[in-house]
Amino acid sequence: MNKDNNFAIQLFEGKKVRIAWDAEQEKYYFAVADIVEVLTDSVNPRDYIKKMLRRDPELKSRWGTICPPTRMMAADGKYYKTQAADLKGIFRIIESIPSKKAEPVRQWLAEVGAQRIDQMIDPELTFQMAVEDYRRQGYSDRWINERMRSIEMRKELTDEWHRSGIHESKDFAILTNVLTKAWSGMTTGEYKRYKGLKKENLRDNMTNIELALNTLAEVATTEYSKQSNPKTMAESQRIAKEGGNVARDARKTMERRLGRSVVSPERASDYIKVIENKEEDNNTEI
Repeated sequence: MNKDNNFAIQLFEGKKVRIAWDAEQEKYYFAVADIVEVLTDSVNPRDYIKKMLRRDPELKSRWGTICPPTRMMAADGKYYKTQAADLKGIFRIIESIPSKKAEPVRQWLAEVGAQRIDQMIDPELTFQMAVEDYRRQGYSDRWINERMRSIEMRKELTDEWHRSGIHESKDFAILTNVLTKAWSGMTTGEYKRYKGLKKENLRDNMTNIELALNTLAEVATTEYSKQSNPKTMAESQRIAKEGGNVARDARKTMERRLGRSVVSPERASDYIKVIENKEEDNNTEI
C-alpha cells in the first residue's frame, strides 16, 4: 500500500485514533485496534478482535482484505505495520461490535472523511482546523500564529529533504536531532525530557521564543540545502547543523541581553498563561 507521510492522530471522546491518508487511493485508513478500543473500552483490543473474529466467520474470512498492514506510529514513537481499514471496512467491523457508541463513531468517521475531501479542495481549511484545535486546548492567538508559521516552515524543510533524497522517517529524525541540538544544545528526546514530556509533541510545548528559534533554524537549513544541493545524508547532516547554528547564535545574543536562558523547562501553556496574565494586570484600568 502506497502511503504518503500524511499520518495523524484524531481524538474521539478523548481517545486517540491513528489515521493514515493514502494519496494514491485518496482515502483514509484507521487503526482497527484504536477503533475497537473506542467502541468497547477494552484494555486489550487485540484480544477483543480475536473473540470478534471467532463469532463472525464471514468477517474473519475477509480480514486480510479489509485490514491491510499500514505503517503507523505506536505508543513508543516508532512506526510499525498496523492493521488498518478504510471507512467501508471500519463500518463492517462496527457491525460486529455491540456498542452504544456505534452510531456516534460512524458519524465521527464520516465527518473525518468529509473534512479530508474539503481540505483537498481548499488546503487552507487544514490550517483553520488546526487553529481551532489549539484554541480548544487553551493556547493563545499569539502562540497559535507562531505555531502555524512554524508548521509551514517545517513543511518546506521536509519537502527540501525529500528533494535531496531523504525519505525514511529515521533519517528525518536524525536530521531533526542534529538541527535541534545545534541551536538548543539538546536532541529532541533530551529536550522533551527537559520539559517533562512523554508522548506530547515538543513543538506544541515550546514557548514563543523557542518556537521562533526553532523556525529560524529550519528556515536557514532549508535555504542552505537549496543552495548546496546535497547528495548524501552526511551532507544533509552538515547543512542541518549549519542551519541550527544560525539559531544558536541568535539564542546566545538574546541570552546575553536578557541575562537568562531562553530554552525553558516550562511548557507552552504554562508559560503563555503566566505572561498573558501579567499583561492583563498591566493593562487593567484603575
